[in-house]
Amino acid sequence: MIFNLLQADTLAEAIQSAAETVTAAPAPVQPTQMNESLWSMFNMGGPLMWVLLALSILAIYLIGRKWWLINHASKIDANFINDIRDYMQQGKIKSALTLCSKYDNPVARMVESGIIRKDRPISDIQGAIENVGNVEVARLEKGLPILASIAGGAPMIGFLGTVMGMVKAFFNMSKAGNNIDITLLSDGIYTAMLTTVGGLIVGIIAYFGYNWLTSKVSDLVYKMESSTIQFIDIVINNQTEEKQ
Repeated sequence: MIFNLLQADTLAEAIQSAAETVTAAPAPVQPTQMNESLWSMFNMGGPLMWVLLALSILAIYLIGRKWWLINHASKIDANFINDIRDYMQQGKIKSALTLCSKYDNPVARMVESGIIRKDRPISDIQGAIENVGNVEVARLEKGLPILASIAGGAPMIGFLGTVMGMVKAFFNMSKAGNNIDITLLSDGIYTAMLTTVGGLIVGIIAYFGYNWLTSKVSDLVYKMESSTIQFIDIVINNQTEEKQ
């Protein structure tokens, strides 16, 4: 009987201890608390975080816009050059020009400039096509230098924030005199680390975006050069046939 009472007391103590543990368990973090924490972290980074935020928005906008333009310009019909060849061999120059006007891409505009000058010397035709090609490439590359500047400048801005945070920390320590508190140093270091992370994130996004877009422009330039060579061959053959 006494043994059973001891077991009952032990069981009651265990239940009470478990209840206290559950009561003392921390409450789950709510989304609003998390958002407030991220916002407070952003504000702790200082005014340079707003600069980095603006650069990140600009970088994402440039990457998205240039991707759309390059992707749109890369849509070249595989049978385009063959159709141009057929029209020119049949003497249907207007049909060839109409076909070029249907496609809104650099290759069509380059070929169109060559068709207009089909009776001129090959050097003149090739020069006109190259001029149009240079204009098209410059249009596609517009904005990429800004993206490259963001890739190199954002980490430097983050490093500037790091230096400013450390200066702030040591300034607060010098003003405190003998009453130095760890929070004086941690506040400045916190600001320094936040700007460093922000600058690196923006720089990495811009860096990889720039290299990716540059590679896509290079692929498009290769397609433009290949189409130009094929078109020049068509013109040479047509001029040779006309002379015969």
